[in-house]
Amino acid sequence: MALPNYYSHFPQRKSVWNGQEGSADVVVIGSGIGGLCCGGLLARYGEDVVVLESHDLPGGAAHSFQIKGYKFDSGPSLFSGFNSRGPQANPLAQVLDALGESLPCVNYDSWMVYLPEGEFLSRIGPTEFYKDLDKYASKNAVHEWKKLLDAILPLSAAAMALPPLSIRSDMGLLSTAAARYAPSLFKSFLQMGPQGALAATKLLRPFSEIIDSLELKDPFIRNWVDLLAFLLAGVKSNGILSAEMVYMFAEWYKPGCSLEYPVHGSGALVDALVRGMEKFGGRLSLGSHVEKIIVENDRATGVKLRNGQIIRAKKAVVSNASMWDTLKLLPKEVVPKSYVDRVNSTLQCESFMHLHLGFDAEGLREDLGIHHIVVNDWDRGVDADQNVVLISVPSVLSPDLAPPGKHVLHAYTPGTEPFELWEGLDRRSSEYKKLKAERSEVMWRAVERALGPGFSRDKCDVQLVGTPLTHKRFLRRNRGTYGPAIQAGKDSFPGHPTPISQLYCCGDSTFPGIGVPAVAASGAIVANSLVSVSQHSELLDAIGI
Repeated sequence: MALPNYYSHFPQRKSVWNGQEGSADVVVIGSGIGGLCCGGLLARYGEDVVVLESHDLPGGAAHSFQIKGYKFDSGPSLFSGFNSRGPQANPLAQVLDALGESLPCVNYDSWMVYLPEGEFLSRIGPTEFYKDLDKYASKNAVHEWKKLLDAILPLSAAAMALPPLSIRSDMGLLSTAAARYAPSLFKSFLQMGPQGALAATKLLRPFSEIIDSLELKDPFIRNWVDLLAFLLAGVKSNGILSAEMVYMFAEWYKPGCSLEYPVHGSGALVDALVRGMEKFGGRLSLGSHVEKIIVENDRATGVKLRNGQIIRAKKAVVSNASMWDTLKLLPKEVVPKSYVDRVNSTLQCESFMHLHLGFDAEGLREDLGIHHIVVNDWDRGVDADQNVVLISVPSVLSPDLAPPGKHVLHAYTPGTEPFELWEGLDRRSSEYKKLKAERSEVMWRAVERALGPGFSRDKCDVQLVGTPLTHKRFLRRNRGTYGPAIQAGKDSFPGHPTPISQLYCCGDSTFPGIGVPAVAASGAIVANSLVSVSQHSELLDAIGI
């Protein structure tokens, strides 16, 4: 089956200007999910917006690429909430709704896990996990899991009562969010009875405090919750906001829930955002590497590209780069020392090892699932390097991602690969190649375990190993990082405004959580903040939230 046209039409979007200087109301640096959501909504609001992307493909960490007829996802592969609408929906689904775009998805409800205790098919839903607890955990585990769900699922109504698309970073928030959704938020807390007020404070505290308050002792449950927290935000349960975990539990453990994978892969998601933005007049310029943010009279007034071209911003510049990479784009003399110190003192998650494979499906079991999670050792912690491997085989749900009779696979170590091991290495050197072979072996072993004896390395038509240097090079990520390792209760995200007037930031450095919902929300918040309260309210009315 031929791949859809959108896999090939992006490279034609080169510079959108003929001269040495162009302009837009808003210039967005980077076409990651946050940047595209910001650009798309600004275009929907009627602003003249251009998104500048250094790479020749849009999508940032979510971009897709094609080799020998195989279509690979470079990043996110676990999605949910696209087929629901309203306050409880994934913020990305709400952005797509605002842009008049749909995202066809395949629904599924399970993933394979390979743990020190054993391996099993884990199904989402309120009761499906009980059978696994019966087999692999203590005799009290089912009771403790039920106790946990009973305590936190009621919180989900409060956690989701304030849609991220209603938020903005100025006093207009009182109108678009507080006044608009306060009644439903208040009602949610009232329905919890005397514990409602306490519940409100819990949402903004580390999730481990809820675990401790419930006196959950079972090691399997505590390890499992740490794993879920780490997959969601790059930190364990003692570092993640309870609101984030409550959102995830509501998506995965409430009645009738399901997981979703976009038909045609994450590239379809990126394409939908680009298509929606361009529908309203927004522009995407690929191969446009921003070298410098121009600051004049303490205001961000545009950007300078590597080729010397100047793009003026009449209203704002929005950076979808990480906080560390954004800082590098600013003239040193205009940035307050307090901001520099804040950015430089923020801890970073480690980087990635990636393994992309295109291989023959012959001999593999027919019920092969899309997702596989391998944990080698609980005692080392889920955040230890070479310990957790995630595997996605999206062609089992979207066969057009691979040639007939083939599969496409992406395995990675999730934000646990130390950058120090790679720093300064020449990517063409034998030392680098040797280290790639050594550090990728844990992924090969995990793949062989997940796919079984029907898989062998010599069946692979494509073998690509990515390192932190790869991550840094292609995704423009400082030290190839997964994002900020900000601990809930100890520090907070810096938010979207910056000390430089008319300069805003979106993406994983600005909003709690690193995954797709968080970055989508961050882009929406910045877009909302750049338009009037009446425009913002009209959009909320239009999409029915």
